[in-house]
Amino acid sequence: MPSRPSYLLIGALLTALVAIALISWTAWEMSRPVPVVQFGGVRSVAVAPSVQIGGPFTLTDHTGQTVTDEAWRGKFMLIYFGYGFCPDVCPTELQIMSSALDVLEDDAERIQPLFITVDPERDTVEFMADYVSNFHPSMIGLTGQTAAIQAAAAAYRVYFKKVEDDSSAEYLVDHTSFVYLMGPDGKFLTMFRAGAEPQDMARTVASYMGQ
Repeated sequence: MPSRPSYLLIGALLTALVAIALISWTAWEMSRPVPVVQFGGVRSVAVAPSVQIGGPFTLTDHTGQTVTDEAWRGKFMLIYFGYGFCPDVCPTELQIMSSALDVLEDDAERIQPLFITVDPERDTVEFMADYVSNFHPSMIGLTGQTAAIQAAAAAYRVYFKKVEDDSSAEYLVDHTSFVYLMGPDGKFLTMFRAGAEPQDMARTVASYMGQ
């Protein structure tokens, strides 16, 4: 039969093993990608905690005013990168954003929807003013110099590339298609894949607004 010191030694070893297992499990959990969106019918997007999304930008709004991201501190922001000559995906996503804001009714006043072009060559201030008028009344279109657009896109990890056709003077722009939700402090909260249901987007946004 083990002596009392042996019992104490065994107990200490078990305690140490449990502590090591707990620390290892915690480290493993923290290293796992986090499902950023997993609400209702919205397709989830996994983003590792170390991935930085969002950042400062200085662009020109559709009224010709120079603005920065800090203009909307205190408000949530729904941000979409696309271009006005996009044949289908961009107008669809902007309409989804607009419909989600309609679902939120009065709470939509706490949200600023932004459409940032990745085609500043064609999406001028005048064009953007006319284009965003087709969507939610509070939608703001942002354009600017190519370098400024590239910097904003890089901050949000947005890929875009002009695709020219030798048989036509027109061109398309390949680009990633996400709607980003940023908090009142300008920090990234979550993002939605293309094709999210407006009701699900609204419920997800409302859940963050209620936190």
